[in-house]
Amino acid sequence: MTEKAMTEKAVTEKAVTEKPIAEKLVTEEIIETREELARHIDVSCVQAFHTRDEIDRMIEAAKKYRFACVFTLPAFSSYVAERLFREPDISAGGVVSFPGGGDTILQKGRQARELREMGCGEIDMVMNLTAFKSGEYAYVSEDIMAVIDNAAGIPVKVIIETPYLAEEEIRRAVDLCAEAGAAYVKTSTGWHQEKTQLEHIRIMASQARGRIRLKAAGGIRTVETIRGMAQAGCSRFGLGLKPAIQVMEDMY
Repeated sequence: MTEKAMTEKAVTEKAVTEKPIAEKLVTEEIIETREELARHIDVSCVQAFHTRDEIDRMIEAAKKYRFACVFTLPAFSSYVAERLFREPDISAGGVVSFPGGGDTILQKGRQARELREMGCGEIDMVMNLTAFKSGEYAYVSEDIMAVIDNAAGIPVKVIIETPYLAEEEIRRAVDLCAEAGAAYVKTSTGWHQEKTQLEHIRIMASQARGRIRLKAAGGIRTVETIRGMAQAGCSRFGLGLKPAIQVMEDMY
């Protein structure tokens, strides 16, 4: 076996064997220290214009602050996984059908399997919003379950794009994600102009009722915002590189 193949094998085994961070299910989270804050943050460079240099800086920031998970677009997921495979407390994250959510069920399953094989320890997928808004809930459930099945034990977070949804739709989406077996329901890709609101988290938490964890993303820029959402029941927060570093520095 070549050195590269051995490295790839080790990265894949890390993703499969490492356990997700122990977090409470939709209960009030108290974040008092910098270390506690870092373990609730997923840092990302998932815009089309992000460069390899920015990805490298994100990886170094994750190592410095000990962020929970590091996300890039799929073309760079294996690179991130290789750079982090000696960091057992930091996962490489992969995105499925990002940011649109409109890939077929078969395509989404293949993407999840490929990301798992690359060494990703967590997967964030985008729900098929067209199917959901059309009332095709059985299709949405099958779509989510296909990713979960192919993730083979890796935590899956389902992005439901709360800025596009009314309250009852948010509640229905939370139910679908929980019933499908997802680890988290996530507010947004962060590509929508409207920011994730505290009220979105409150609605999601009241509907989740301990069945599924919550992740917030989209316009989160301050420690105060994170603390408020954590107290409402959110346990993971998706931030870009610059705001992630800023909130960590603001904890001093």
